[in-house]
Amino acid sequence: MKLVIGGYAQGKLEFVFRQYGKENCRVWDGELQEKPEAGTKTLVIDHFHGWVKRSILRGGCPEAETDILLKDFPDCVIISDEIGNGIVPAEVFEREYRERTGRILVKLAKEAEEVVRVICGIGQRIK
Repeated sequence: MKLVIGGYAQGKLEFVFRQYGKENCRVWDGELQEKPEAGTKTLVIDHFHGWVKRSILRGGCPEAETDILLKDFPDCVIISDEIGNGIVPAEVFEREYRERTGRILVKLAKEAEEVVRVICGIGQRIK
């Protein structure tokens, strides 16, 4: 698994397309779907942070669901915005969402083969 992180609108998905070729990627945009048929395309999960938020809102457990995802798709690419920087939100839910997303990303980074931070469309490998 590879993890690509960066700020909002910094070109993370385009960076992944340059690495793998757009035609070679199957993109799930902010949601997890049924396990697709076997194929040669790289699974790219874009807006992972949005999926975590929706999972929490529906009463799910994104931590456990992420473990299942990695078991089913060990070679996927996960793209997430960095959401923990800046002003701490006043709303309790927003603080919980950021905290849980951050902890999940820390775990993903530990397990990832590679972690890349993208700024202005330029990727910098940090692991």
